[in-house]
Amino acid sequence: MAMRQKVDGKVQSWSERRLVIRSVRHAQAAAAALRARVAKAMAQIEALNQRGRGQKRFETVSAFRQAVVAIVQRYGVEALLWFRFTPHVTSRPVRAYRGQPARVDCDRHATVEVRVDEAALEATIARLGWRVYGTNQPMASLSLAQAVLAYRSEYQVERSFGRLKGQPLSLTPMYVQRDDHATGRMRLLSIALRVLTLLECVGRRQLAAEGATLAGLYAGNPKRETDRPTAERLLEAFEDITLTIVKGSHQIVRHMTALNPLQQRILGILGFSSALYTRLCTISAEPP
Repeated sequence: MAMRQKVDGKVQSWSERRLVIRSVRHAQAAAAALRARVAKAMAQIEALNQRGRGQKRFETVSAFRQAVVAIVQRYGVEALLWFRFTPHVTSRPVRAYRGQPARVDCDRHATVEVRVDEAALEATIARLGWRVYGTNQPMASLSLAQAVLAYRSEYQVERSFGRLKGQPLSLTPMYVQRDDHATGRMRLLSIALRVLTLLECVGRRQLAAEGATLAGLYAGNPKRETDRPTAERLLEAFEDITLTIVKGSHQIVRHMTALNPLQQRILGILGFSSALYTRLCTISAEPP
C-alpha cells in the first residue's frame, strides 16, 4: 500500500503493509467475558422487579428506565439487551373511617422484561479478537509471524518508556534550560534504562533455567514467591546496605553491612560474586 504525508511542506511517501490478524484465544476469552457481563446485567435488571422489604419501588416507567440504563452502561452492554417496560395500576377501595369518606387508593409501579438480543450479541462476538497492524518492512525482511510477535511484545517497549518517564528514572519533569544538558540527561537515563532491562532479563532467565522462584521481595509478605521479579524489586533488596568509612591517624577502616541470604541469592542469579561488596571491607594504611 502506497502512503503519502506532507511534512514541513514536503511530501513524504513510503510503502506500507497492513496485516489483519485475529487471535482465536483472545476472541474466546473476550467472548466469555462479554457473555458474563450480559448475564450479570440481566440478573441485576430482573432483580429490580422484586418487591419486598428493602427493595426500591419504581412508580413510573421513566424512573425504571433510568435505573436500567445505568446498569447496562455500567457493564457496557447497551446494544445487546432488549427491554419492555409495563406500567401497573392496582385499585384498592378504602372504607370510611372516623369521619373520613370512603376512597379508592391506586398503587402504581412498573416492571421490566429483559431479553438478550442474540443477533446483536453474535455480531459483536464475531468482531472480537481482530487487530490491524502496519509495517513498512517488506515480507522478505519481516514475515507475517515475526510481525505479529513483534506487536505482541510491544508492551515491553511501552513499559520501558514508562520507566524512563516515571519511576524510577524520572526523565520528566526536566528542570534544565540548555539543549546540551537535556541531551546529556536523556543519554544518561537511556543507559540506565538499558541496565535495568538487562538486569531484569538476566534474573528472570536464570530463574527459568533453574525452575526456581524468589521469595522475600515483597514487603509485608516475605513468603510470597515470584519467578519474574522486576529490576526495581531486585535493587530494593539492597537498600539497607551501609558502607562506613573511618579514617584514623595511620589507617582507613571500611565496614559494610553483611549481606543477608536474599541478597546473596540475587547476586547469584545475576551472575555476580559477593566480592563486589565484601572487597569494600578493607583496612588500608593512610598515605603519608
